[in-house]
Amino acid sequence: MKLTAIRPIALVLTRELLLTGLLLLGVSFVVFIILFFSPGDPFSILLEGQMPTDAARTGIREAMGMQKSWYGQYLSWLGNMLSGDFGTSIRTGLPVLKEVLRTGLNTLLLTIGSLIITLALAVPIALSSARRGMTRLTWPLTIGAYIISALPVFWLGYIVIYFFTHKLGLFPMAFGFATGGQKWLYALLPIFVLGLGNGTISEVIRSLREEMARVLDEDYIRTARAKGASVMAHAFKEGLLIPVTEIMAAKIPFILGGAVIVEQVFNWPGMGRMAWQAAQDRDFPVIMGIAILAAVIVRLGSLLQSVVYVAVNPRASKE
Repeated sequence: MKLTAIRPIALVLTRELLLTGLLLLGVSFVVFIILFFSPGDPFSILLEGQMPTDAARTGIREAMGMQKSWYGQYLSWLGNMLSGDFGTSIRTGLPVLKEVLRTGLNTLLLTIGSLIITLALAVPIALSSARRGMTRLTWPLTIGAYIISALPVFWLGYIVIYFFTHKLGLFPMAFGFATGGQKWLYALLPIFVLGLGNGTISEVIRSLREEMARVLDEDYIRTARAKGASVMAHAFKEGLLIPVTEIMAAKIPFILGGAVIVEQVFNWPGMGRMAWQAAQDRDFPVIMGIAILAAVIVRLGSLLQSVVYVAVNPRASKE
């Protein structure tokens, strides 16, 4: 690859990484403030049902760093985080970074898998509708996609479990997480449910259909059609690649939100399920670690969108 082609991408990556650092700093500060001023604290949850002495209470508070002011606690956490120490879980006593990365990989598996399911269903319908209009095939498929997108993801999850597990018996261990080489098999149901129920299919169909229809009316596409060249090859970048990356990057936060529900329904040991448990236990170090990792995943989607856009249109790096 030529230097002139790499330079715009490097410029965008540098700018986006700087913005990512500022974003993570802002996210950590806002989440910490919300946790600090929220009702209840880890101390009360940790000692629930116990009657320790005043000296024991003071010792535990000092060990948890709760004797400091809010800004003192935040600066202490920030300094440890920058050195790679996200703290220790109050509930389990395990390192937060190790636990969050382990569950984050499981959630990332659901997220990427659901995006593949969404694109595999939405892109063919959108492209067919853009090229041929609403036909007897694309019309009911589009209506069906809109109906599926409106279904609550938890309801869809229970329906899928009931049908595939109790009726067909295809996934007798749908609840829980298999070990060994069978992990991929038991990941299919939650990936399928999240891919259908994240509300993205209808948006991909609508946006991609409109964008592709616009591109197909461009003069250079008409010229390619007149020359007998492949129309889709000419329209791929502007009509498919850029719109799809934009939509997916914008929907990643919503997919992560849906993953929380799907992980609860399927008992999937992911980041969303851990966040739910940490919120109930007031496990502040775990919540902070999950918030940072979620922000990183969202920024990675935005970063991919920017790189794809600049790779297609290098002049956009100067905007």
